[in-house]
Amino acid sequence: MKKIRTGIVGGAGYTGGELIRLLIHHPNVEISFVHSKSNSGNPLHKVHQDLIGETGILFTNKLSDDIDVLFLCTGHGEARKFLETNDIPAHIKIIDLSNDFRLTANAFYHSSMKENAADVVTRYFVYGLPELNKAQIQSAQNIANPGCFATAIQLGLLPLAKAGLLNEIYTTGITGSTGAGQSLSTTSHFSWRANNIQAYKTLTHQHLGEIGQSLLQLQTEGNIDLSFVPWRGDFTRGIFISSTLHCELPLEEIKNIYKDFYSGHHFTMISDDAIFLKQVVNTNKCVIQLEKAGTKLVVHSAIDNLLKGASGQAVQNMNLMFGIDETAGLKLKANYF
Repeated sequence: MKKIRTGIVGGAGYTGGELIRLLIHHPNVEISFVHSKSNSGNPLHKVHQDLIGETGILFTNKLSDDIDVLFLCTGHGEARKFLETNDIPAHIKIIDLSNDFRLTANAFYHSSMKENAADVVTRYFVYGLPELNKAQIQSAQNIANPGCFATAIQLGLLPLAKAGLLNEIYTTGITGSTGAGQSLSTTSHFSWRANNIQAYKTLTHQHLGEIGQSLLQLQTEGNIDLSFVPWRGDFTRGIFISSTLHCELPLEEIKNIYKDFYSGHHFTMISDDAIFLKQVVNTNKCVIQLEKAGTKLVVHSAIDNLLKGASGQAVQNMNLMFGIDETAGLKLKANYF
């Protein structure tokens, strides 16, 4: 089989680094270029030092049209700007890891090609959560990769949405320091993070829009009221979510709803035992646990924010788009110890 030729823009950041690590070992992929203006000419291992001996690829500040798919690992708001200033031919598929195209209202992009201003390329970005939109992803030309918190929360709630059981939901979630990106800030320094936690963006987190959009896709009737408090945690990677809501159904019936919903989905699974972050760190898995006391249901869900919450899910989407094994390049071992 001819290998999928890939390009990466924004290859120097955390998500770009994770994507490189996945793609250099992917059996169906070759990396054509990794774009970074500030690191052009440097070997990849000068930035991602664990890649020493793994690849001889150099960062470049040039783009090539000789690819099948382009990954945009730019900051939020930068992907749309990149497309405005660079003519990407219509035949190249795009997987965007920012939040620029996740909402339906922002999912279309129109651009004029410089060589012929009369030609307008219109791109529509499918929301790339495979457990929700697998069929659409398989036929998509462009993907808006979901956010990390959004992925973990949605995977915990989608089966209830399909069953029409969502109402008032109170969600808390804690994330590692890599969720803040590679640029240093006060709250990403080791001296601040160590032995410390903090709530932030209480009830206003930017992922609420895409979460609400997906839940309404499955539960079109009834009021869904999601209150979300995110937390910064004293660890590097991973997200742990707990969502609490009212539910009259017995626990075993709810578990069956979840198992039926995720039947055939390789990376999302239901655990009867208490779950924890080390089960999912360095994997593309989402592990879910359900607990119930009286009429209160608690849904715990855990993912690696850089893999299932970002680059791993992007590779999963690429696999689906090109009709290859959905798990290719993603059979990873958890960092248990």
